[in-house]
Amino acid sequence: LGTVVAIGSQVDNAKIGDIVTGYYGWSEFVCVPAKGLTILNPPPGATELDFMGVLGMTGLTAYFGLFDVGQLKEGETLVVSGAAGATGSVVCQLGKIVGAKVIAIAGSDDKCKWLEEELGVDKAINYKSPNFVKDFKDSVGYLDVYFDNVGGEILDLCLSRLNKNARIALCGAISEYNQAKPRGIQNYLTLIGQRAKIQGFLVMDYAARFGEGQAKLGEWLAAGKLQRRFHLENGLKDTPQYLNELFNGKNTGKMIVQVSAKPASRL
Repeated sequence: LGTVVAIGSQVDNAKIGDIVTGYYGWSEFVCVPAKGLTILNPPPGATELDFMGVLGMTGLTAYFGLFDVGQLKEGETLVVSGAAGATGSVVCQLGKIVGAKVIAIAGSDDKCKWLEEELGVDKAINYKSPNFVKDFKDSVGYLDVYFDNVGGEILDLCLSRLNKNARIALCGAISEYNQAKPRGIQNYLTLIGQRAKIQGFLVMDYAARFGEGQAKLGEWLAAGKLQRRFHLENGLKDTPQYLNELFNGKNTGKMIVQVSAKPASRL
């Protein structure tokens, strides 16, 4: 997000003071063509910052990944890994909105408490617990949809607990990104026996439908059905450090780096 501080003489679609979003990288000031920016007009119950979260790429990833790829239905069992992150936390809430049983996987007891008490998941499980596998099997039984943000051993565990015609939406594999030799899938044969589907996707596949997704997410946000949490850090110079902290789970909710000191109230 940024604030327009100057405009060219031929720009007629923006004015100084507008809050805008666009692909202009990590920077304090940038000069870009006006056509590459979107002026933000938050819907009722939202703020500009929500376009970095629920109404932005993370929320849209959750929406299309869960409903188009995962095809979640009322009464089904949904498992979400990386559940306390920016995308996972939205997926969990969308699952509850449509009437699914939601099992969340996160990396600390505090995150699990937040998922259960504030976001309303049916059960949150700490994957760092020595009893994780037993807790997972006891809580999940067998799953219909798995929204995968982590890959690795947790993906393999979920592959061993599939209902017939289960769907797996591959959103990310954060446990594998920095591995010299990624682990790879081992329990894939269950996909055959359970007639299950596993599909990767990118949110930009749905760029033509972003308006649809934002309208629905905005409706649920205004109705109080979607909660959000921002993990705020400050300073452009430390942004590489903050990026790396995503890989060790420091954040709960959407991590935001505030570049400029003012106007702080806009964040």
